[in-house]
Amino acid sequence: MKHRFISKRYWKDKSTPMGKVDELSKGFDDVINLSLGDPDLITDRIIIDNAFQDARNGHTKYTDFRGDPELRQEISTYYKEEYRMDVKDSEIFVAASGCLAMYLALEAILDDGDEVILQAPFFTPYPQQVELARGIPVELATYEEEDFQIQMERLEGLINERTKALVINTPSNPTGSCLTLETMEKIAQIVRKYDLILIADDIYTSFSYQHPFVPIAALEGMRERTIIINSFSKNFTMTGWRIGNIIAPDYIIKTIQMINENVVFTAPSISQRAAIHALRNREAIQPPMVEEYRKRMFYAAERINSIPHMSVIYPPRGTFYLFVNVKETGLNSIEASDCILREAHVLTIPGISFGQCGEGYIRLACTVGIDILKEAFDRLEKVSIFKK
Repeated sequence: MKHRFISKRYWKDKSTPMGKVDELSKGFDDVINLSLGDPDLITDRIIIDNAFQDARNGHTKYTDFRGDPELRQEISTYYKEEYRMDVKDSEIFVAASGCLAMYLALEAILDDGDEVILQAPFFTPYPQQVELARGIPVELATYEEEDFQIQMERLEGLINERTKALVINTPSNPTGSCLTLETMEKIAQIVRKYDLILIADDIYTSFSYQHPFVPIAALEGMRERTIIINSFSKNFTMTGWRIGNIIAPDYIIKTIQMINENVVFTAPSISQRAAIHALRNREAIQPPMVEEYRKRMFYAAERINSIPHMSVIYPPRGTFYLFVNVKETGLNSIEASDCILREAHVLTIPGISFGQCGEGYIRLACTVGIDILKEAFDRLEKVSIFKK
């Protein structure tokens, strides 16, 4: 919006196809929403009840600037038990959401004009988060025919004297792909070779269906040059609690703390208590949740691959997103998503929202039950662009 009272940085309209499709959906009263990554399941009662009791017991005040010491200890214990990583208390920061954690990390490391390479297709906020930190986003394309693995020649071709960091996301939103250990080892070699910082967006670690998740920070020589962004939103269905954390070298954590004190001061105390109980009870909470989404993903992928002019990688690799190839329809991603909405009243997100290499795809979120997914695909089978 152009106005003399608005910063010129925001005069240019940067609304995405995602937002435009969402506006269109309001014209229908029976829309099946497969667009947003907000799980239909609610936070487990173990977390809610314990956090509620903590609130009654007085945990309603500011916490330590780096986060509740109990939560920092639980995070350290988690990495020790799950990944055999020794994470020091001074390397942990608790943030008010994974999104804020990403922005704080970028703000801490970037100088004006620094370039940040983004694994694409990417989580939609990445480019603007880089720009807010006065950096320049650079898209690193990955492709379905390469199983959405990062190709090293393509990566090296983007690196120059202005390159400061690389952002990776595995399991990936939106593609659902998982970087192989071989790919991550090659990435680590390049990051060390060019003296880069790597930001690992480790949001969907529990949703790796083919192989156990391995943090790239656990690879040789990567701890000192990796910033881990984590969140409780998806791994524990806690999207509304807005709680995440950062693991990084202590000098980066100190800088992030200084920045955050002038943004939100501390993360919400109640949400931090909820996160403590999530980690302590993860073995009871996570398996049934992950299994439910796995069933949905496999069901949805099978239905997609049975419909003409739609296809998706099978079996699903991770997350609860499916990146559906609709190139055979002859439409671009916005047109295909619009047609699906108008004819089937099913809301999806055009692939172009996730970077240029996302063109020709739509993203579906399996955040509704199989009964609703069945209804959605029954409708999709009748859409004109999917007829033989």
